[in-house]
Amino acid sequence: MAEPKWLDARELAAWEGYLEVSTMLNRRVEQQLKDDAGLSHPQYEVLARLSGAPGGELRMTELAGAALTSKSGLTYQVAQLEKSGLVKRRTCESDERGVIATLTEAGWRKLRESAPGHVGLVRELFLDGLTGKQFTAFAEGLDAIRRRLRDKD
Repeated sequence: MAEPKWLDARELAAWEGYLEVSTMLNRRVEQQLKDDAGLSHPQYEVLARLSGAPGGELRMTELAGAALTSKSGLTYQVAQLEKSGLVKRRTCESDERGVIATLTEAGWRKLRESAPGHVGLVRELFLDGLTGKQFTAFAEGLDAIRRRLRDKD
């Protein structure tokens, strides 16, 4: 077995920095959404993804591909949103095995109420600390990592 290519000090510092920043961002965003909207971050993402779809609806399989959670996690989050009256589910007319999630009027309202605070926090914590040049480099780096990870799936 070949010896692994160990991280040098700079690479290790970057990796540890990423882990710390990711954890801190997730914690702060989760807390803000819970405090301001009574939503978890995955629930907010479901509402946001549905709001960007035609008619505010997506098949659960499409939503799973877009949401930031596992398929079982998505099913749980959609069920919670449905109990709260923010989302409804129905059987797909063209494929009875398919299920469509739809944003309700209450869901649209919840998203309109919670989006400004969420976007404000994302801007404050994620964007405002970077110059335009730093952000461009960061965004390009994230895109490269995202493409590489998707290619491996």
